[in-house]
Amino acid sequence: MEIAVIDYKGGNVQSVLFALERLGVQATLTSDEEVIRRADKILFPGEGEAASAMSELRAQGLDKLLPTLTQPFLGICLGMQLLGTYSEENDTDLLNILPFEVKRFPADAQHKVPHMGWNTLQRLRSPLFEGLQAEDYVYFVHSYYAPVGDYTIAEAEYPAPFSAAVQHRNFYAVQFHTEKSGPVGTRILENFLKL
Repeated sequence: MEIAVIDYKGGNVQSVLFALERLGVQATLTSDEEVIRRADKILFPGEGEAASAMSELRAQGLDKLLPTLTQPFLGICLGMQLLGTYSEENDTDLLNILPFEVKRFPADAQHKVPHMGWNTLQRLRSPLFEGLQAEDYVYFVHSYYAPVGDYTIAEAEYPAPFSAAVQHRNFYAVQFHTEKSGPVGTRILENFLKL
């Protein structure tokens, strides 16, 4: 099985590659269109800022390529947000693969921004979460979020519900870091590789 990890100079890519290695999976870090198209599975991790990420994706032509892919695709953290239509972060147009706008968390005395640390998953509804259950903990680090919608396949709260995971056709994505979420994150990666 060929696994491609999209290289658009986003942060946290090495952690994802190491997580796959722990599962016995060798993945190719690449921005090459031919390699991406022939891969059996695609991972799209990232940390950082939406406008810079989109600028890099456009420079490499990946903004045109990614929406056309038909194999199982998993966005992680920023890689989830970039699948939406628009981000409030620096007024950024995104890949327009899923119909959500990315919004900034409102800060208050009890809820600092960024939302950072362990939080529970709720209302799981996807084969991505086979063997898991509501109240399982995963690790988040983000200041922006996708609202809950028809595309939502898992939720979390901070303080209001938001999309912890989304899906549209072959495109799956999680807001949390699978590679930093212990056995739960490992199981999600395993489930994705079985899709």
